[in-house]
Amino acid sequence: MRWWDIDPVLELEKALFPEDAWSRGMFWSELAHARGPEATRRYVVAVQGDRLVGYAGLATGAGSDSGSGAVADVQTVAVARDQWGTGLGARLMAELLRAATSFDCAEIMLECRVDNVRAQKLYERFGFEAIGFRRGYYQPGNVDALVMRLSTAPESGPAAGAPSVNGVQGTEING
Repeated sequence: MRWWDIDPVLELEKALFPEDAWSRGMFWSELAHARGPEATRRYVVAVQGDRLVGYAGLATGAGSDSGSGAVADVQTVAVARDQWGTGLGARLMAELLRAATSFDCAEIMLECRVDNVRAQKLYERFGFEAIGFRRGYYQPGNVDALVMRLSTAPESGPAAGAPSVNGVQGTEING
């Protein structure tokens, strides 16, 4: 994701998350940490033709030369409704897991709305496990978040090899 992607990302963000959409400033702030040798973020967009159809982001507290043990946090995964069921969410998630590997992270965390079963099933396919709840996390709707974790240790089963995902015809993922 680059600065010129922010406007189409905001359009999709508002369509998918009307109650708790991120602001322009939040995306600018995240992108400010996504480049260079001290990068702590990875944001990607999925484009089909001239249309942005998805985006995803990951954050870690350490730069790429931090050594093993860092924890990454999935900040967002969003796919246009007309692209649901195409595998695009899985492709975006796979890209975030590759980024976590490049950051040498031992764990990946995320929060997911308790009412978003579609997303929960996607994360479970990648080996994420539910570990708790954050009550009233999503505001202003006061919706609880399911906290999920994935260990990237080689012996951690599904986490060691993310599911193979086929490309979505005509969709390109750009970092």
